[in-house]
Amino acid sequence: MLKTFIVAALSADGYIARDERHPAFWTSKEDKKRFVKLTRRAGVVVMGANTFTTIARPLKERVNIVYSRSRSFEGAEMTQDSPLDLLAKLEARGFKEAAICGGSHIYTMFMKADVVDRLYLTVEPIIFGAGIRLFNEPLDNYHLELLSLNKAGNGAILLEYKVDYSGSPKSELEVK
Repeated sequence: MLKTFIVAALSADGYIARDERHPAFWTSKEDKKRFVKLTRRAGVVVMGANTFTTIARPLKERVNIVYSRSRSFEGAEMTQDSPLDLLAKLEARGFKEAAICGGSHIYTMFMKADVVDRLYLTVEPIIFGAGIRLFNEPLDNYHLELLSLNKAGNGAILLEYKVDYSGSPKSELEVK
């Protein structure tokens, strides 16, 4: 079965960006290395149109899939598939992992579909004061198990969590 993970950097006060146009280049060298390693291992990155625009180019050595209703982007495949349908198609293409790379709407959509196995979060020692949260709506009863915690040279914290869906609304319905 295809493994799916979220990879994201957050400010110390919990924001992934100041606004929709905030470039994705504010994170530490360690975060960038980790992002490249994880996404190249997966071979496919999934993101929204705003995230792709802030990166400004397709990520090399990875299939770039962008959620977009109306725009197309050079070097990327467009989709409007549900998370389950997209992951099934990727698995049929031979992928073993998929990296969910943002933004907030895409992270929320994949979490609510109960398909995310891991969260790779970097908490950077910076405060934005306001901005875009990791998830753009409430998510209830998604528990995380901390698998690893590492401190980067600049004071950033690199976290790896396993997602536990046992308390999610879908798993509660399955029990009945």
